[in-house]
Amino acid sequence: MDGQFNQNDLSHIVEADRDHLWHHLSQHKQYESTDPRIIVEGRGICVWDQHGREHLDGVSGGVWTVNVGYGRESIADAIRNQLVKLNYFAGSAGSVPGAAFAQELIGKMPGLTRVYYCNSGSEANEKAFKMVRQIAHAKHGGKKWKILYRDRDYHGTTIGALSAGGQDERNAQYGPFAPGFVRVPHCLEYRKHEQEAAPDSNYGEWAADQIEQVILREDPDTIGALCLEPITAGGGVITPPTGYWPRVQEICKKYDILLHIDEVVCGIGRTGKWFGYQHFDIQPDLVTMAKGVASGYAAIACLVTTEDVFDRFKDAPEDKLNYFRDISTFGGCTAGPAAAIENMRIIEDEDLLANTQAMGERLMNNLHSLKDQHEVIGDVRGAGLFCGTELVADRDTREPVSEKLAQAVVADCMKQGVIIGVTNRSLPGKNNTLCFSPALIATADNIDHMTSTVDESLRRVFNQ
Repeated sequence: MDGQFNQNDLSHIVEADRDHLWHHLSQHKQYESTDPRIIVEGRGICVWDQHGREHLDGVSGGVWTVNVGYGRESIADAIRNQLVKLNYFAGSAGSVPGAAFAQELIGKMPGLTRVYYCNSGSEANEKAFKMVRQIAHAKHGGKKWKILYRDRDYHGTTIGALSAGGQDERNAQYGPFAPGFVRVPHCLEYRKHEQEAAPDSNYGEWAADQIEQVILREDPDTIGALCLEPITAGGGVITPPTGYWPRVQEICKKYDILLHIDEVVCGIGRTGKWFGYQHFDIQPDLVTMAKGVASGYAAIACLVTTEDVFDRFKDAPEDKLNYFRDISTFGGCTAGPAAAIENMRIIEDEDLLANTQAMGERLMNNLHSLKDQHEVIGDVRGAGLFCGTELVADRDTREPVSEKLAQAVVADCMKQGVIIGVTNRSLPGKNNTLCFSPALIATADNIDHMTSTVDESLRRVFNQ
């Protein structure tokens, strides 16, 4: 950042922020005695705050979003050019960028055919839940209305999405929730000792079998869908164990249950493939996505379905209720698909999926090396540039470190100019997993700098 930036006086912005903004995920009492942080500019994989201080962003905008990095003029130009031509029309009609991006997206998702636009991951998941409920009434006499969701998974902030929320601290004080959402057990092998009767081998199949037990308990004729993240994100970066996903797919087919995959975090390259589910040779019925679809340059989310799901909403045109009676106001904004088209072009032209695979391997290797040096690291998990390290007070008992200590590591990294994440207000007593998700443009130097900073912070916080 040049000297002119450092000379800018942003004190009035800081005061305006303190007096009027309500920050996300923040206890505001702290801002009575300290300044809120203002992120002023981003370029590549780095951002600068109001003091002109540079930070390597290891969480892609704080929440796994800025996949292609900051300062992409071509995306801004694509948005500007589209907006002056047509900025908006309701999704009851089509648009040029809407149709064009839908075609490109479907080309990356064999077996899926239809794209429904909306403006956030929460909303996309709400749309999927509504489709399941409408199918239940129209095709199953109202019976298959229940939706299964998994412990530790997260699907959004609305009351409906929180009804399918497997993170108890995020849900606390927001109930009562919508009926018909039923939790199934998590599949975190590192914590299988906390699950009664979990086996020493074939844990993945056993974890999937626990879903079947819930289905049988609830009655298969009442279950309409199973909603899962392909890799759990905010619940601790959980990569499903071997055998899990094939068994899940088998169970869904056995009981005629729609498989809904939430790709809001994993989608559009984060794991080294276009979508996280594509690591596991499964065929979902519904897929939701948001964050990386346009790398945060515009608000866009998508619900993608098979033609079979789509057909269920047009097979009785004489019935005035036989269509999806839903609309998303800002699903009609053309900035989203215009940005998404250019975002996808960048990923392809710069071969960022291959870079994500290579840098993800480097990140995992570095984190395993840190585990060899630090007893406090109990487990390392992830795929591509989407990784986590679980911190424990005792490796034998796997007792989690206190939340304050995990947050202290994040704070120390921030002081050193590196932004990393940590599970936050998710799981009572288990907000102890450090999260790493740099932009897909990350270099070897970026990865090494990030993990060496974590190394130094661990030594300071735990007095090693």
